[in-house]
Amino acid sequence: MTSENTSEHQTLAGRRAIVTGGGSGIGEGIARSLAAHGADVTVADLNTENAERVAGEIAGRTWIVDLGRTTELDDLTLETDILVNCAGIQVVSPVEEFDPDRFRLIHRIMLEAPFLLIRAALPHMYAQGWGRIVNISSVHGLVASPFKSAYVSAKHGLEGLSKVVALEGATKGVTSVCINPGYAWTPLVEQQLADQAKVHNMPLDEVKEKVILARQPIKDFVAAKDLGEMVAFVCGPHSAMISGTNFIADGAWTAN
Repeated sequence: MTSENTSEHQTLAGRRAIVTGGGSGIGEGIARSLAAHGADVTVADLNTENAERVAGEIAGRTWIVDLGRTTELDDLTLETDILVNCAGIQVVSPVEEFDPDRFRLIHRIMLEAPFLLIRAALPHMYAQGWGRIVNISSVHGLVASPFKSAYVSAKHGLEGLSKVVALEGATKGVTSVCINPGYAWTPLVEQQLADQAKVHNMPLDEVKEKVILARQPIKDFVAAKDLGEMVAFVCGPHSAMISGTNFIADGAWTAN
């Protein structure tokens, strides 16, 4: 590839991006894609080793941050052009048995922290007349599953927050969208697949189709890299009218 062709693909050259949860999984895929498109990426993660590994490989920066400690984000100022809210955790439990502290933690990480980071980033975006907020939601931001009350309610809240930001930023050059994957292939899901195979005494391929992907007509996982390319597109030069909406990669789950 010539240098001229390379520059043509640097659609985010000169843009600064922050990706929370960027040290692994979906966040890592997004950080890598944004960097490949020319962005100066800050990998925000609680895990120092993971953040430094990814940042080192993409010539990016690190921000070691605990998004569960939301009061420490109240007075934050972020001078970034792109903010990707991706960090999240999962706890599976019936509502009547759900630990209240774990419920609160999930909401702090996956709803309060995105609000505070967006709040910190908007003044800079408004001042320059350009900004992209990308919220990594889920199919569970659109539908529910049993035993995931904290995760589902946090993602539904994130959907509402994203739409409000889209309306407020509409005349100021700032867009806000949600990306909604079904099951993505990450180390966490890979381990879950192995654990489920043991529990159900099934081979991996069978547990993949009958347990993990039971509600997806397309029996496959979305790749973190593909989600990264979706994020790069909604931050790129053709994205000005994509706001207040969803990019869904759920294998036709929500078509049922």
